[in-house]
Amino acid sequence: MSVDRLQDKIRKMKNPIVVEFNLGREDIPSEFYQEDAFFPSAYERYCKQLLDGLKDYVPAVRFSLNRASVYGPEGIIALKELLRYASKAGYYVLLDGPSAMSAEDAEQAAQCLMGEDWKFDALVITAYIGSDAIRPYAQLTEAQKRSLFVVARSANRSCQEVQDLRTGARLVYQAMADVISRFGQGKTGKSGYASVAAVGAANASDALRFLREKYKYQFLLVDGYDAPNANAKNCANAFDQLGHGAAVCAGRSVTAAWKEDPWTQADYIQAAQDASLRMKKNIMRYVTIL
Repeated sequence: MSVDRLQDKIRKMKNPIVVEFNLGREDIPSEFYQEDAFFPSAYERYCKQLLDGLKDYVPAVRFSLNRASVYGPEGIIALKELLRYASKAGYYVLLDGPSAMSAEDAEQAAQCLMGEDWKFDALVITAYIGSDAIRPYAQLTEAQKRSLFVVARSANRSCQEVQDLRTGARLVYQAMADVISRFGQGKTGKSGYASVAAVGAANASDALRFLREKYKYQFLLVDGYDAPNANAKNCANAFDQLGHGAAVCAGRSVTAAWKEDPWTQADYIQAAQDASLRMKKNIMRYVTIL
């Protein structure tokens, strides 16, 4: 199963970091615009250099279909090339899929994304319209030995307006976690974790603790390491006693680390490598991967 490959990579590298390549125009050094001012071209070239520089530092990377699609066909072409490039470089590759507003939307998107020209190991989706958004993806990812990550608790500021509300004896994100869990039943691999996994938030330690304690077989993608109030101590709640069962996702704190220190702006790859090492060191203060 695909989630087994992710767990294996994490164990071999003793590193649970996923680097997210959601970059804005201002996050890419100006030199990449000198040859071609069009953002998708600059984005593709910059990401390829970072992928080359980080392949011995982190086991997994993440891209977004929604981000790419706002730039039209060129954005999608660049995304497909980066997915291919990252896969060839040996990364475990996650792709954020499109939001579905109906069962038909989810079915059509799943059929499209499971084609041979989309190179990824796992898909990340939101499913707050209910199980209609999960079912077609779960069926196809299982058939293709890929994994599916479904958002239970997100890291954005306003998520509490909905996800932390009480519904009966549960909070809303807990109800979503129950839905996700049902799709993962009977789909555990050799790692002991199911191919249908959940996404939690690095700034919501109670939610991570709840998810880890209740769903022993559910792999957790801890999102939003860059978010306000997120920290490595919070993230530790997502791991089991062996330091397994979770990965932690960071974005601009790694990919745009060159912006933080004027001395590193000339070497954006070194800045990203250093940032990933600092992140790993912080997490390993609280987690030991056996």
